Amino acid sequence: MKIWIALVLAAFAAGASAQSCTCETLKWATCDGNPCSCTILVDNNVKQTLDCTKLIPKCFLMKAEMYRAKKGLDTRTIGGKPVETAFVDNDGIYDPECENDGKFKAKQCNNTEECWCVNSAGVRRTDKGDKNHKCEELVETYWVRIQLTHKPVTTPLNAPNLKAAIADAIHKRYDNFNKDMVEEVQYDPDARLIVVDVKKPMGERKSDLTNMAYYMEKDVKVLPLFKNQDKFEPTVGSQKLEMENILVYYVDEKAPTFTMKNLTGGIIAVIVVVVLGVIAGLLILVSVCVCVSTDVIISLIEVTDHVMSYQTEY
Repeated sequence: MKIWIALVLAAFAAGASAQSCTCETLKWATCDGNPCSCTILVDNNVKQTLDCTKLIPKCFLMKAEMYRAKKGLDTRTIGGKPVETAFVDNDGIYDPECENDGKFKAKQCNNTEECWCVNSAGVRRTDKGDKNHKCEELVETYWVRIQLTHKPVTTPLNAPNLKAAIADAIHKRYDNFNKDMVEEVQYDPDARLIVVDVKKPMGERKSDLTNMAYYMEKDVKVLPLFKNQDKFEPTVGSQKLEMENILVYYVDEKAPTFTMKNLTGGIIAVIVVVVLGVIAGLLILVSVCVCVSTDVIISLIEVTDHVMSYQTEY
């Protein structure tokens, strides 16, 4: 009898251990073993070991998303520029090269012959080049501006309490993120627009703003990366704010080096149309001036003829 009791207790213990062996920060992860170990597939038969006690590095997340997209697996389950050098991610997701600690490699090529340099958020900050493209360092992003639009609310928000509510929600939702880094929160009630500036001191390397911003993007744009499918919903007073749009601006410790080559075809087309319009206007102006000048000269000639005729007659 004692043996049976021991077996039952062992089975319960094994079941409890299996239930606790999960990855709360990434629902795609596969976890097993004692002690618990979690991994995610990032390529064919290539597993990336994860530290599920914290937010998963963005580089690993992007690799996993790319792999799942290639395999036809579900990927949904996972205010303006603050300064002139701020920029947004216009390229979207790609298959990145990661360092062992989950940081992006400074040079990315997306498995092609075309390469470019990225910041610590993995966002392109240079023009694209060939395989010989040089990226001397991984430039750190020290400031992110997050623009959020919330859905309509039943009663007006208490704007002065909004900063504390946003900071608390970020702290609780994203791995105890340091709420002191939420430097400023601006609010436009008519547009339902919330602008959140999250900033760390330049040179600081312990905090990663970009992981938090990426998790928040997934919370708002698609579905959460967390196993817990609750979304980012700050509570102001008694009201929960449900977000419906998000845009992230990145500010790096060094300015990006985009040139005209970086402009998309649409932007270039607009510039060409504007330039052609200016040239056409100048041509019309010159033509009008020439016509006016010609009319004046003809009038002067006619007047001179009349004067000469008058002098001849008298």
